[in-house]
Amino acid sequence: MCVGVPGKVVIVNHESRTALVDSFGVPRWVGITLVPYLEVEDYVLVHAGYALEKIDLDEAEERIRLWEEILEAEEGN
Repeated sequence: MCVGVPGKVVIVNHESRTALVDSFGVPRWVGITLVPYLEVEDYVLVHAGYALEKIDLDEAEERIRLWEEILEAEEGN
């Protein structure tokens, strides 16, 4: 099972095939070999340090909402 986290692309470095992606306020450098045509402001699904796919804004917002529900439920336990 893949536990992908949505994030917004902040910086793209095509030479190193990496991008700085912000997920829930935490910026991380991730590999973009699987999605090499990213631009700043794009949204991606990240797993294990790699962007797996580009997703549209609606999909990103829905996934963020779901993650927030999961995190809130964890805090309640």
